[in-house]
This record gives sequence, C-alpha cells and structure tokens, in this order.
Amino acid sequence: MKLTLSLFSLLFLVLACSSKPEPVAIGLDGTAYFEPQRSTDQQKKLVSALQEVKGKFEKDPSEENYIWYGRREGYLLHLQKAIDIYTEGLARYPDSYRLYRHRAHRYITIRQFDKAIEDSYKAIALMEGKPVESEPDGVPNKFGIPKSTTQFNVWYHLGLAYYLKGDFNKAAEAYERCMQYSDNDDLLVGTADWLYMTYQKLGKKAEAEQLLDKINPTMSIMENMTYHKRLLMYKGEYQADLLLAFEEAGINREVAIATQGYGVGNWFLIQGDTAKAINIFKEVVANSSFAAFGFIAAEAELMRLKK
Repeated sequence: MKLTLSLFSLLFLVLACSSKPEPVAIGLDGTAYFEPQRSTDQQKKLVSALQEVKGKFEKDPSEENYIWYGRREGYLLHLQKAIDIYTEGLARYPDSYRLYRHRAHRYITIRQFDKAIEDSYKAIALMEGKPVESEPDGVPNKFGIPKSTTQFNVWYHLGLAYYLKGDFNKAAEAYERCMQYSDNDDLLVGTADWLYMTYQKLGKKAEAEQLLDKINPTMSIMENMTYHKRLLMYKGEYQADLLLAFEEAGINREVAIATQGYGVGNWFLIQGDTAKAINIFKEVVANSSFAAFGFIAAEAELMRLKK
C-alpha cells in the first residue's frame, strides 16, 4: 500500500510539473501566447529590475511606484499582473492619467482594444490643461535621453487601438492630435508612419504623401530607426526588400521580420501585391514577438483579409 501511494504521489507530481503554464495573451485568431523562453542573463536582469522596484513599492506605494511596478511586470510579459497593478493603483489614485496611459498600453497587448480606448479617453480628460511632461524610458536608448512624453503616448496608443480595431477614421483623428506632440524626429517618424498607413487605408493618398515632405535621410533619430527607414521606403528612397534582409549584418530574419515585417507587408498590400503581403504577415505572426505592435497589426490584417 505504501509503495502504491508513493507511486501515485510521484505520478501526481510529474503531471503537475508537466502541466502547461497559463497563456499571457490570446491572439486575435485565438492563438494562445505564453511567456517566452529567455537566456539566463536576460531573465536575471528582468527579474532583478522587478525586485528592485517591487521593494520600493512595498515601502512606498506611490503613484510613481505603482507605474514602475506595473511596467516591470509588463516587461516580463506578466500582462494581467501589470493590469491588476495599474487597476489597484487607480483605486488609490483615481485621477492618475499616467496609470490610465500605461494600463491602456497593456490592454492593447492582450488585444482588448475597447478597454484601451476607454482608458485613453479617461487619461485625455484628466491631463487636460496639464503641462507636457517627459516620460522616462523603461529601456533607455544608447544616449540615455528620454524622447517621448506622457501626452504623446496617450494619443499614440489611442490611435494604435483604433487602427488595430479597424476604425481608421478615429485612428487618423488620434494620430493627427498626436502629431501636435511629436516635437522631435523620433516622435515625428513614429507618428508619421502609422498616420501614413492610416491615410492609405482611408484612400487619402494626397494626405499620406504630404506627410513624407517632412522626412529625409539626415533626420536625428535615436530610437525609431525602423519607422524612419519605412518612411524612406514610402518615398522610394529605400528598397522594401532591404528592410527584411539583415542576415549579412548579423541580425537574423526573425528579428528583421518582427521589427519591420508589418510595415513592409502593408506597403506591398498598398501596392496591390496581396499575395506577398500575406506571406510577410504570416512570417510576422510565426515568430515569438507577440507583444509587438507590428505583430498585432499583422494579426489584424490577416483577419481582415480572410473576410
């Protein structure tokens, strides 16, 4: 009997250990996505940064510490945990447009676009009349200079949520407002790229082309090189295929597809090469970068093309 019980206990432990983890996001097509495997060094850095901010939060649950606690959980792709932290923070700081801004971002990551839109409008109402404020980066650029602002990010993510939902008129309105806060080259190219694609979706080709007047190869870009190259591609100053051919530079194709795939695929779609666009979109969603905005956009595009 003791042997039987021991074997039963061992079997239970094996089954428990072999059970699948819970997905952290569900794709638009129903695909379950899980926290990715990372190198030991990557995981250690992410966990260490989380533990540091969690310690600060436990000593002082300030608005700022709620934000950073949620951001660090989000970087580990503990997405629902991040949302729960922001929600708890909003119960304590109901007028925090910053917390609404960050929760909206994570609602986009888990494909709950309507909730992201609702949070963005709450942030807009609460930040009305407030001075424009710089937003610190979770992953600083190589110069250590934050480029974005809270106001920019609220309008940017509102435009993105509408775009991913397929409401391109509302997306255009949001990105046009975002342009008012795009006061450096990094922010300009980030907004211009999405607004260009939005105008093309709406058949506003003249407005789309007019956006390109501000784009040139000598812009001062610290972070958004991918958007800059795509905009140059739209102008005919960069070849589309080159944006996906980085193997010779030591960057594998999966990385290139994750960072550039959606924009290039959408460019081929605009040009009428639907078959090539679909192939690129499928490559995008075949890799592990399910939290990337381009990945979600490729999902949305494939869903629309099926209809």
